[in-house]
Amino acid sequence: MNLYFRLIWLFIWRVRHCNSIGFLGTSRISYRALPCDCDINFHVTNSRYPAFMDLARTYMLAEMGFLKRFIKLKWMPIVNAAEFTYIRDIKPFTLFEIETKLVGWDEKYFYIEQRFVSENKLHCIVHVRGVFVCKGKQVPIDTMVKEVNFEGPAPELPAEVVKWKQFLQLKKERNI
Repeated sequence: MNLYFRLIWLFIWRVRHCNSIGFLGTSRISYRALPCDCDINFHVTNSRYPAFMDLARTYMLAEMGFLKRFIKLKWMPIVNAAEFTYIRDIKPFTLFEIETKLVGWDEKYFYIEQRFVSENKLHCIVHVRGVFVCKGKQVPIDTMVKEVNFEGPAPELPAEVVKWKQFLQLKKERNI
């Protein structure tokens, strides 16, 4: 995490004044691309996207109402894999929004989609696969779903996430 000022601002102000969304709702948080977020090509550098995404996922947990509970339980979110599709760059001083949504889970991982948008233009779409860990052990997905009082079946994963899962499995099999 290299956006310390924005992280502090998130915890001091934004989390306390955030909206409330459902477990499968879409969280939205806005940022402005500052010159320090940009590279020599005068656009947000690729390494900054994951840092913004960390903040947006933390904000999503707060909007869902689970951030304090998960901290109390000492559950730490861990990203297992991420895939990025950059569509158009974000120029300095552009106000952009990160839309974050839990799109589903399987027996081991949860899957999140994050979209960088400004003025109705999509800049980047990212899929993230992750888990929660407590005391060095993975929190079972069933435990997480019960903790948030979600009842019902897991949503059907989007086709692109299903293909990505298959690709990740292939990479794992070929590199063992």
